Amino acid sequence: MRIGVAGLGTVGVGLLKLLAANESARKLEGLAPILVTGVSARTREKDRGVSLAGAAWWDDARDLATSDDIDVFVELIGGSEGVAKDAVLAAIAAGKHVVTANKALIAENGRAVSEAAEEAGVGLFFEAAVAGGAPVVRIIRDALAPTKIQYVSGILNGTCNYILSEMERTGRPYADILSDAQELGYAEADPSFDVGGIDAAHKLAILASLCFGTTLSFSDVVIDGIDKVSSDDVAFAAEVGCRIKSVAYAGLTDEGALAQRVQSTLVPLEHPLAAVSGVFNAVTVDADPVGRLMIEGRGAGEGPTAAAVASDLYDIASGRFAPPLGAPIHTLRDAAPAPDAERVSRYYLRLTVSDLAGVAASVTETLAEHSVSIETMLQKPPAGAGEEDASPRSVPMVIVTHPCPQRALRTAVAKMSDLGFLAAEPSVFPVESA
Repeated sequence: MRIGVAGLGTVGVGLLKLLAANESARKLEGLAPILVTGVSARTREKDRGVSLAGAAWWDDARDLATSDDIDVFVELIGGSEGVAKDAVLAAIAAGKHVVTANKALIAENGRAVSEAAEEAGVGLFFEAAVAGGAPVVRIIRDALAPTKIQYVSGILNGTCNYILSEMERTGRPYADILSDAQELGYAEADPSFDVGGIDAAHKLAILASLCFGTTLSFSDVVIDGIDKVSSDDVAFAAEVGCRIKSVAYAGLTDEGALAQRVQSTLVPLEHPLAAVSGVFNAVTVDADPVGRLMIEGRGAGEGPTAAAVASDLYDIASGRFAPPLGAPIHTLRDAAPAPDAERVSRYYLRLTVSDLAGVAASVTETLAEHSVSIETMLQKPPAGAGEEDASPRSVPMVIVTHPCPQRALRTAVAKMSDLGFLAAEPSVFPVESA
């Protein structure tokens, strides 16, 4: 089986190393040898630490994609548009199977690309697009096909998880940990794609389609990044028995609407996602009659992602095919987006209030007016308490609510701001059920 690899970054180089190392194992398994017969990248002269002997060089990935010398096109360029999309569609039109690690391409153009692959009778594989080396796509699409999935949730971005884990471990602020992550190579020079939640949202849109038989709807994902999480929030979360994680969630409402969100969330310590630390990813799936399953693994990096790409190549070599999104495109249904403001959840609310008599009573009265019930309240004394100082100070007040509509809580907080006793922008995060 002859493959062309477009993109020789970390994953592309890792794939070439992995295929070279496992050549004897493939022969023992009785599979046809997987030969890299063509490659393409931006720079030809760069020393990548891996042999390209026997592979023809192509300056344009689109030309490689249609070459008569390959059977399978492996796209590791990235991006939802441009060369990556053009090359994948060209390969499909030329009758080539396609393997990609490009979650943006699948999330934003998955319908068009999948439809083209179905019409051409070729395979489209993207195991590496979600959760790195953890075989989440295969498990949901194949192993859980006979079940009814209630929801899928998880930690889908290793950069965010590393930053939040280190904030908890060290007590240091977000900006400092982000700088460390960039030095270690866990975060890009422009980290907005990761810390802004877009990367996780791409992956979530793919999982939602696989789980619920719905059309891909990345534009409907509610996205909040982790940049608003402070070290104070991390510390207070610990006091109420939780950790803050960037949690991706998708599920159908009773009315059939599709809820999709990526949000900083307080996760109780007894929840399996609370134990996922560092750069690891994890996905939990609640499927009837199986129950809750969790798949965990490294979410990025040369080895895990290359292994996921290679697993798709092994499927092609073995003749194992399935519709890219688990079902033929024409059977996927459009689902209306669930209104996030109507979501009912417990919420964490951190207020910075003036340390004046009656403020606490005003907070509780305002929440009660909007039918928001308090489960837990923490109040810390102001810095320098006990010293002779007539000037008012600001103090943190932390509240965990009973389940309530998000709209009601937001309306109550807005009224508190109008009343003038909030000294800073409040923090509001959902609290996951155990």
